[in-house]
Amino acid sequence: MNMIVTILTIYMMISIILALVSFWLPMLNPDYEKLTPYECGFDPLGTARLPFSMRFFLIAILFLLFDLEIALLLPLPWGNHLPYPLISFAWASSVLILLTLGLIYEWMQGGLEWAE
Repeated sequence: MNMIVTILTIYMMISIILALVSFWLPMLNPDYEKLTPYECGFDPLGTARLPFSMRFFLIAILFLLFDLEIALLLPLPWGNHLPYPLISFAWASSVLILLTLGLIYEWMQGGLEWAE
């Protein structure tokens, strides 16, 4: 019982020390970037009607789409251990074919061209 109390006391002391250090450490070096309310690159005092590139957002959405495709294909090796592994392979192939056709369509329409 005494050892448990000692271990809990040590854990509490370490937690308090880390909390205090993490509270005071960032205040030692304030600079202009840390004191500004926005860190996204936009001027907070300027106009809110800045033009932006629609192509940038289109390519960002396509990147997210294909990034999620990889996440969907990650469990595919474990699909080989199912009773019918060809079903999981067929579903994965259909997802890949559908996304490849979408990419080819987007490419043919000129959606991946960065410059106009």
